[in-house]
Amino acid sequence: MAWIKVPPEHHPIFRDALPKDPRIETLMMFGGLAAKVNGNFLGGTFGRSVMLLLSESDREEALALEGAEPFDPMGNGAKRSDKVQMPEALMEEPLELRAWVKRAFDYAASLPPKAKKKAKPAAKKKPAPKSKAKRAR
Repeated sequence: MAWIKVPPEHHPIFRDALPKDPRIETLMMFGGLAAKVNGNFLGGTFGRSVMLLLSESDREEALALEGAEPFDPMGNGAKRSDKVQMPEALMEEPLELRAWVKRAFDYAASLPPKAKKKAKPAAKKKPAPKSKAKRAR
C-alpha cells in the first residue's frame, strides 16, 4: 500500500479502541497516532485504517479478512511480516476494531519490556563567531 495521509478523524477512533491500561503510551508517528505498551509498539493509524502488531495465529486470521494485507509502509514490497494493515471498513466497526486492537495489545504486552533509551546529552552551543569587521573612525 502506498502512503496515504491519515484522516485526522481516525485518531480519536483509534484512541477510543485502545484498552484502558495505564501502561499504554500514545505518540504521533509519521502523521498518525501510534501506541506502545511497555515500550513495545502495538499499532497505529496508517493510511485509511490501522496497522497492528499481531501474533502469528492472529496475523493469519487478520490476513483472511477482505481488504487486509501485510504491512508495506512504502508500497515497494518491503513488507513487515509481523504487522498487518487492517481493512478500511474496520474503522467503521468500533467493536470489531476494539477487539483487534486488544489482540495487538495482548501480544505486545506479552513481549519483554523494551529498555528505555538513555537521553542523549544536549548539544553544546558554539560561541558566536567574533566579528572581524573594523569600525570606521
